[in-house]
Amino acid sequence: MPPLTARAILEAVAVIGTICCLFFYFLCALSLASFLADRRKKLKQDPLPESELPPVSILKPLKGVDPGMWESFCTHCEQEYPQYQLIFGVSDPSDPAIEIVRKLKAKYPHLPIELIMCDRVLGTNIKVSNLVQMLPAARYELLLVNDSDVRVPSDYLRKVIAPFADASVGLVTCLYRGCAAPTLGSRLEALGIGTDFVPGVLSARFLEKGLHFGLGSTLAFRRRDLEAIGGFEALIDYLADDYELGRRIAANGKRIELSAATVVTFLPAYTLRQFFRHQLRWSRTIRDARRWGYAGLLFTFGLPWALAMLLAAHLAPWAGALFMLTLAARLATGAIAAVVVLRDFRIFHHDGFRNILLRDLVAPIIWAAGLMGNRIHWRGDVFDLKDGRLSRE
Repeated sequence: MPPLTARAILEAVAVIGTICCLFFYFLCALSLASFLADRRKKLKQDPLPESELPPVSILKPLKGVDPGMWESFCTHCEQEYPQYQLIFGVSDPSDPAIEIVRKLKAKYPHLPIELIMCDRVLGTNIKVSNLVQMLPAARYELLLVNDSDVRVPSDYLRKVIAPFADASVGLVTCLYRGCAAPTLGSRLEALGIGTDFVPGVLSARFLEKGLHFGLGSTLAFRRRDLEAIGGFEALIDYLADDYELGRRIAANGKRIELSAATVVTFLPAYTLRQFFRHQLRWSRTIRDARRWGYAGLLFTFGLPWALAMLLAAHLAPWAGALFMLTLAARLATGAIAAVVVLRDFRIFHHDGFRNILLRDLVAPIIWAAGLMGNRIHWRGDVFDLKDGRLSRE
């Protein structure tokens, strides 16, 4: 038997990686089908009568002004829901978001809207520090936390709160799509949400027989379930506070429900450098939160594996066929996730396919960089990340 050459070893490894990615795309297809079937069932259910809809306290910690913030806030004030309050919290008395909240209170005087000045720094995660100080203003048992840049449909609260009719549900969260600014970095980010992030979330839900984490776009839960995990104080130094909140509620035996509602997040005009930093932050977050899951991401990079295989095989016809199969599977799963699940048609824009190819080629570089170092950039601050916890440099 002749000795294996470096090219033969590379070719064999690339073939194995490509086949593993094809299995991942098959898993994505099963996951998408399962989610769509569940969503159809939820949408066919009769809505709860107004008398059975419990009141809700919505908590929105703020820092600075996000794209489309005013319009996003207005959608929260125009909910088809009988009783709820909005609580905003800021830590800086000169934060420009304060003026937007004041305008909101003037436009919707009938709605209970409160602005809390969070003057204490209780931990490295300022968002969670603010939530601790906002919570006493919440009047109701049901709490909902979502990001400041989230825009929601008018039936958002009805869809999110409906699952709490089942006492076994401990947290409800939502998928979201990204609305990009007109920069390449922002467009790459938005494409990634629809074609990578959503299939990954749904695959985890399928494999683990349910979600065991939350998404920051929406975190709805009962106050008593929050208290059972130690309150917001238990999350005060974690970067992935949404993940930790869901994980801990699930560990207490409560179910995490994925709502039929989909929301929109408005992305900043990322430069390519900012895009890379943001992706690196999430890579290191996943690395610390789900180490085995992070290792498994290596076998989701179908196009880079298939391209390496094609080059190692010197463009052999069989390698070309496998490459085309991988490309078709990648585009199909990405398109179904974006279009059918999120109603996001960006993949069909003139630069959609090109940007998917570009993003996929960059993804392994970001994954490798995520393994090395602990520094992250978050809303203008620099932190060190260790075991999911933040510390100042």
